[in-house]
Amino acid sequence: MKNNVAIAAAVALSLAFAERCCATPCVRESGTTYVMDALAPYVESGEFPGAVSILYDDGVQETACIGYADVEAKRPITLDDHYMQCSQTKGFCGVTLAILVEEGKVSLDDPVSKYLPEFNELWVEASNTNGSRTLVKATNALTVRMVMNHTGGFPFELPNWVAMGGWSRRMPLRSVAAMAASQALLFEPGTQVRYSNVGIDIGAAVVEVVTGKRWERFLQERVLDPLGMKDSTFWPTDAQLATKIELYDVRGGVKAKWRDHPNGMQRPYGDDRVFASAGAGLWTTARDQLKFYKMLMNLGVGDNGVRILREDTVKSILAVSTRPAGMTAGGKPFGGYSLGLDAPVPEKDGETSWFGHGGALGTNCSVNWRKRQLKLWAVQLYVSPRLWDKARNDAADRFFKEKIDNSGVDAHTGRCPSS
Repeated sequence: MKNNVAIAAAVALSLAFAERCCATPCVRESGTTYVMDALAPYVESGEFPGAVSILYDDGVQETACIGYADVEAKRPITLDDHYMQCSQTKGFCGVTLAILVEEGKVSLDDPVSKYLPEFNELWVEASNTNGSRTLVKATNALTVRMVMNHTGGFPFELPNWVAMGGWSRRMPLRSVAAMAASQALLFEPGTQVRYSNVGIDIGAAVVEVVTGKRWERFLQERVLDPLGMKDSTFWPTDAQLATKIELYDVRGGVKAKWRDHPNGMQRPYGDDRVFASAGAGLWTTARDQLKFYKMLMNLGVGDNGVRILREDTVKSILAVSTRPAGMTAGGKPFGGYSLGLDAPVPEKDGETSWFGHGGALGTNCSVNWRKRQLKLWAVQLYVSPRLWDKARNDAADRFFKEKIDNSGVDAHTGRCPSS
């Protein structure tokens, strides 16, 4: 009897939150509540504060706004609440470089020094047989491909990262690149993998040299504005921050606890001393982020019909790994990664699977262009374990397995008129 009451309460809670979550226009809502039902008990117990989940399958979508953006204020989470997407910013940098590759202005195998002369001579930190450290001159050319797929030899961040303002930069991208060029590399370019915000920022600096514009301006003009991403910015306003999804510490079995953002996101967020970081730093909303990833899923075309990239560009350098095939480091395969995006190593038959990216505070989005499927998860959580992840993933599996009528939906591009 007690279990029945709990289940009934969870369902009621699910319905209450669902009413507050605006559906994305121009898609057919599935009518399913898989993710909402799976996570409602965790919201009710206080272990899980809230999140936005979007599952999309060839024109049919399950949209779930679960729980709260601010638990203490009882402010329900919505598609239009702002949050820091952290490393998901990397994919945006990848798209800007892909545009320049498509236009013939950049080659992924160009040496970075072609655009940034300070990278002409690089040094690698090496170990001697007696255990001491020394510097040796790099023999491999550092390429644009390497800085974008984390094989360039750079650390995650520069030594004075916090002093620079972390993801809320206090210095321009060109200065970040110059500082990186003055530091010793951790390994010979192209021979190992090391996840690095620095490398992505160097890629953005290349964009600046080629276009003659700040990277964030080029991003705005060629990606954000054409896709109608009006709420994505490196400088959120006070009005946007009023809808911020709050950050919470989560631990299994106890209520989530509010916390301030880490030092990597120094305040004030919208201060004019903040410079953009391509490795991590873009604020957005679930509604805006959906537009970007739908464009990738649609092979370069936004849901509003605007083409950002050609099909072959997305397929060849974004949806599949750009790392050297068959290369290993420490006996382990390099794994897949393209231009700022987690992407699979091409399979023998040429097929690819999901590609996308996550962020440090739990956000994630990935797409499968062959099946026209998408999974978006917008959340602001710190620490782990996140005990509900299995329930959420199981719910997503049930959604994609169910045959839902999509008659009347444009099953080729998923496009809809601009709004």
